[in-house]
Amino acid sequence: MFALPDHHLVTLRGRDAAAFAQAQFMSDVAALADGDWQWSGWLMPKGRVIALFALLRVDAETIALVLHDADPAQFVAQLQRFVFRSKVAIETGALEVGGAFEAHLAASGSRAAMATDGFAFDFGGDGGARTLWAGPVLEAVEDGEARARWAAFDLTHGLPRLDESQIEKWTPQQLSLDRLRAYSVKKGCYPGQEIVARTHFLGQAKRGLVLFECDAPLEAGQQVMDGDRALGTIASAVTSSGQHSALAVLPLDASTAAAAVDGHPLRPLPLRDGLAR
Repeated sequence: MFALPDHHLVTLRGRDAAAFAQAQFMSDVAALADGDWQWSGWLMPKGRVIALFALLRVDAETIALVLHDADPAQFVAQLQRFVFRSKVAIETGALEVGGAFEAHLAASGSRAAMATDGFAFDFGGDGGARTLWAGPVLEAVEDGEARARWAAFDLTHGLPRLDESQIEKWTPQQLSLDRLRAYSVKKGCYPGQEIVARTHFLGQAKRGLVLFECDAPLEAGQQVMDGDRALGTIASAVTSSGQHSALAVLPLDASTAAAAVDGHPLRPLPLRDGLAR
C-alpha cells in the first residue's frame, strides 16, 4: 500500500448527520444503506463544484467523506457555517488514506468493507482493480509514481482531480459527473440544485469532458485550441510513466481532430467505464 496524502477523511457524526449530508451534498445520500458509498460533491449556490469526494454511510449517525485534493480544514470550516441547529459534528481525524492496485476481499462495487479502525473502498474500474483504505495506514510507503498512476487511473475513468485553480469553476454536467452517478436531479434541495436540475430537464448541458493524451506535459487551466479558435479548457492533468493525459471541458459537439495546447497536438481517447457507483 502507498500513501495518498492528497486524499483526506472527513467525518460527520450525530443524530442529524445523514439529513445534513442529504441537504448539503449533490448525491442522494438517503438512498444509501449502511455500509454503502457513492461519488458525491459539494456545490456553491451557483452550481459550481467546490469539492468532490467518496461518501460512505457508515450508519444512521455517521457519514464518512474521502476528499480528493481539497483542503480538509478549509472544507470543514466552510461546511460548518451551515450546521445551524443540526445535531452534527464535522471533523477531520488522524486517519490516513492509502491505496493499492489490487482488489480487497470484502469491498466490492458500492459496498465498503468496514473495520473498527477504518474503511476499505473498491475504487476499481475497467482499467483494473484498486482499493482505497482510510485508516491507520502505518505501513503505507511514499511512492510518487504510484500516486501519479492512481491519478491517471482517475482521469481515464472520468473522475477529474481538481486543483485549487479549478475550484468553483465547473458545474457537475460540465465535468460529466453523470457518468459516475455523482449527482441527483430528483432528490430535494441542496446548494446548486436549481442550476443542476434546470440544466438537466431543459436539456441545456452544452459541455462535457474529453480525455486527451499529449507528447508534452499539460496543466489545468490551459486552453485547448483549434487553430486560432479556443475550444475549451484543461480541467485536470497528470503525467504518469512518461504519459501525459488530461481531461478537458469542451462543447459536446466539438471536433477534436485539430485540438492542440500551446502548439502540441492532442489525441482524444475514449473514457473508460466501471468507476460509477
